[in-house]
Amino acid sequence: METTLGLEIIEVVEQAAIASAKWMGKGEKDTADQVAVEAMRERMNKINMRGRIVIGEGERDDAPMLYIGEEVGICTRPDAKNFCNPDELIEIDIAVDPCEGTNLVAYGQNGSMAVLAIAEKGGLFAAPDFYMRKLAAPPLARGHVDINKSATENLKILSDCLNRSIEDLVVVVMDRSRHDGLIKEIRDAGARVRLIADGDVSAAISCAFSGSNIHALMGIGAAPEGVISAAAMRCLGGHFQGQLIYDPAIVKTGLIGESKESNLERLSSMGINDPDKVYGAEELASGETVLFAACGITPGTLMNGVRFFKDGARTQSLVISSQSKTARFVDTVHMLNQPKSLQLR
Repeated sequence: METTLGLEIIEVVEQAAIASAKWMGKGEKDTADQVAVEAMRERMNKINMRGRIVIGEGERDDAPMLYIGEEVGICTRPDAKNFCNPDELIEIDIAVDPCEGTNLVAYGQNGSMAVLAIAEKGGLFAAPDFYMRKLAAPPLARGHVDINKSATENLKILSDCLNRSIEDLVVVVMDRSRHDGLIKEIRDAGARVRLIADGDVSAAISCAFSGSNIHALMGIGAAPEGVISAAAMRCLGGHFQGQLIYDPAIVKTGLIGESKESNLERLSSMGINDPDKVYGAEELASGETVLFAACGITPGTLMNGVRFFKDGARTQSLVISSQSKTARFVDTVHMLNQPKSLQLR
């Protein structure tokens, strides 16, 4: 699958990032998201695959969606049989976030990117559009830290695993009122906190890269993004755990259903009978082959954002594979507006 789709999924996230980056700083987060969705869909529908969106655009922002259950790939074309036998195409599950951090793009802030993860059919957890308590940590701490332990306990474990003092550890937490107690506990333990407004996929992945100066992600964020993070961390050998949050009182936003009871009913209808289960990366991204790709929209810890120049753009992307056990950074120059006479030479 990596050989067949590796380059193409890079192009998918690149096109989404370029489209969204044109709206950077204009204060229109829904438009930045919409153009990323359209660019991602257009490029995916040119790939020789039978893709199914299992995690798509959430409804929280009333944004246009690559909706859950949508089929993408060359097989969606009315004339698909002129190019291939659709029944013989690779069947894959896809999790997408065409513009992770719409507010970051709208207000010209760092850390937004276009992301997706793929696996063979059935290889990605179909997370509802709920929230998720998350814990991400470097590979050396994998299996040692535990989401059921307190932040203080996990910081001590991290300190031992990484052979660093707690005072040297940096923990990323989303800047939300629900995290006030968590932030205080981390600081009281002696560690440092990096607050982010949005975009916890990048923060989770950064834990797995030495030199990022991010040693853990803690707190509650969106569940779909949790699955995408888990796919990357599964490939990188990092630690990731997630636990679904279905009680609006915990999230303090009122954006995950009318009530705790109705949310429990929704989970049951999806076949999730243990709503409090803690999932590891291998359960959230269980496929035999998992691929993750991201392209920076605005500058971030791991990747530069899109940089425009006359008649083109430059992007930096990251593709991670469980098959080849590689993390490749791809620097690409896109010649977008060259005259046709030059394009043909």
